[in-house]
Amino acid sequence: MVTALADGIWWIELGGVNAYLLDESIATEGAASGVTLIDAGMPWHGDDLRDAIAGAGYELADLDRILLTHYDFDHVGALSTLDDAGATIYVGEGDVAFVTGDERPPWTNHKGLFQRALGGFVTPPHDLVETVADGDTVGSFTVYETPGHTPGHVAYVSAAASVGILGDLVRESRGSLTPSPWVISYDTDAVETSITDLAERAPGFEVLGIGHGRPFQRGGRDRLDRLAATV
Repeated sequence: MVTALADGIWWIELGGVNAYLLDESIATEGAASGVTLIDAGMPWHGDDLRDAIAGAGYELADLDRILLTHYDFDHVGALSTLDDAGATIYVGEGDVAFVTGDERPPWTNHKGLFQRALGGFVTPPHDLVETVADGDTVGSFTVYETPGHTPGHVAYVSAAASVGILGDLVRESRGSLTPSPWVISYDTDAVETSITDLAERAPGFEVLGIGHGRPFQRGGRDRLDRLAATV
């Protein structure tokens, strides 16, 4: 299901996990261009993503880039089914080798062991995978390194589009944000540090997208600030 959150910004609900689509020329009123997909669901979500992209009025070939908040089965699973788009894939340095299949997550961490067990169900993409680091820009987005949920987790914030996509750094529960919990995180201390650091450095934004739960159409930065004050 695809739902408009603002002009040029869509929420793709994939049955428990989210992806997002932006037409940056519309969302930024011409300040940037290109069609951006953020995150790619589970391995069986390829058709759902294609349908959602079509529902927003685009074709797979219109995608210019795919931004990944992190490596997890439910965020990178359908990447290989989108190879026809020829879109460059961007991912944080700590997770890039997992996305490309050059390395496997560590079995010495409880979350890494879980990722490792599910890794056999994920086919690495053939399209170009580029590493992003803190402060990089991709389209209208600035990259913020937010490790903890995974080593290479990043958030993407676009001041021009007034949107922040925080992946699994936080979760939505009953209309509020909560930090990524221990059971699905590498390091919850790092999660909390990443939340406060992002709140200190990111510009204001209205739309707030998360990996799980309902995104917020308004007051996104205020909600992040309120969470940061509690961790």
